[in-house]
Formats: sequence, structure tokens, C-alpha cells
Amino acid sequence: MSKLAFEPKETFKIYPIGYVRRGKQDHEIIIKVLKPFRAALKELNHFSHVDVLWWASSHDNAEDRSLTQVTPPYSPEVMTGVFASRVESRPNPIVLTTCKLLAVDEEKGILHIQDIDAYDESPVVDIKAYFPMAERVKEAHIPTWLADEPEWMPEEGTALEGY
Repeated sequence: MSKLAFEPKETFKIYPIGYVRRGKQDHEIIIKVLKPFRAALKELNHFSHVDVLWWASSHDNAEDRSLTQVTPPYSPEVMTGVFASRVESRPNPIVLTTCKLLAVDEEKGILHIQDIDAYDESPVVDIKAYFPMAERVKEAHIPTWLADEPEWMPEEGTALEGY
């Protein structure tokens, strides 16, 4: 555990429920759910997408946890606070990615997903079924420096390489 730049009043225990696994040859991406949590996959196969909360373990260090402002890679001309960005360097390196769900093997604890911006072996801390009425906001707005971002996630995923 990294040493924080301040002394927190309270701490919370969090542990992985699975891990991101990236195939080396066919670019297959799965989430391997640990055995004690496989029953939680029941009926998930009826959803087209899931929200995956994963731990950015490669950024779980004192330096990244103490950052409060960053230059996001998707908007290198703007300095933002970490809470106004989606970068992995943050006080608690919890990352949220919406993923297209391709298949669920409940017995083996395997979720086949189209894409995720997580490294191989990244710990998964939660999986939530994507509910459009809970995830979308009718009249949301973003800053002008993000105006070139697509309105919707591309069907082919985010195509992030090198993870």
C-alpha cells in the first residue's frame, strides 16, 4: 500500500473480485471472476454492456495518489483537476470503464468483453450491469476542450492499444 501525503480519518477494505486477462495472439479480452463471486454473474448474460470498476494498480503509488492536477492524454492542451479527468492517477486509483459484453460463462467465471482500458492482470473490484436509465443523462454537457469527443462509445470499442 502506498503512503499517502495525508493521514486519512478512516480507511476501507477493498479486494479484487477478479482480474482482466488479455490474450496475446487473438486480442481476446476477458474478466476472470474469482470462484467465490461467480454466483453473482447469474442473469448478467442478458445485458449488452457492463460497467467495470477496476483498480489501476500500476498507479497505486505515493506520487500518483498525491496528484491533484494533470494534463489528460486526450486533451494535452488543458490542465485539469484529476476529478475533471478520467486519468488513472488519483487519490484512489479506481477506474470505471463501460464494456460491451460479448459472452458470459457463469460456471467458469469468465466475461468476454470487447475492450477495456486496463492492463493485463488489473484487479477488478466490481462489475455492474449497464442500465441506460441510470447511466445516461438527457441534457449533459462537457467543456469546450472536449468538443471533438464522440457523442457515443464507438461500437468497436475504444481500441486502446498497449494495455
